Amino acid sequence: MTNNQQTTSMTQVAHIEKSLRMISDIIKQKGREILNEFPITPPQFIALQWLHEYGDMTIGELSTKMYLACSTTTDLVDRMEKNELVERVKDTNDRRVVRIHLLDRGKTIIQEVINQRQEYLDNVLSGFSQENTDFLESNLAQLLDEMKKDAETWKSF
Repeated sequence: MTNNQQTTSMTQVAHIEKSLRMISDIIKQKGREILNEFPITPPQFIALQWLHEYGDMTIGELSTKMYLACSTTTDLVDRMEKNELVERVKDTNDRRVVRIHLLDRGKTIIQEVINQRQEYLDNVLSGFSQENTDFLESNLAQLLDEMKKDAETWKSF
């Protein structure tokens, strides 16, 4: 690769990274606007999303996923439990282990917020041709697959 090709490539990478970051910020902001309609905070929503995506977790596991201290996560779970979004349940294999379980009310909120986010994205994509929408979907899926492979490589070290 010549210096010019490498510079162009790095410029392109910089543009892609910036676009992805800005898209993520816009979706996150839109999500926060949607959350104003619900009785939960953004960190509670993030916790509910993790539980929805990966199932029951311990406080430690949820803390790790959210990059929070266990004490902060415990406070978060306490508030969510009080609002009947989650419940603490003893692990069936080890009664000493307590897992956080997503309740129906929490599932409903997650689904409603995700549906509204998807409606927003559908409106944005309405200006795209079907071919461009298919191309975007395919390339984002490929990017995600490559990033997952890379993440697995880092976990093995």
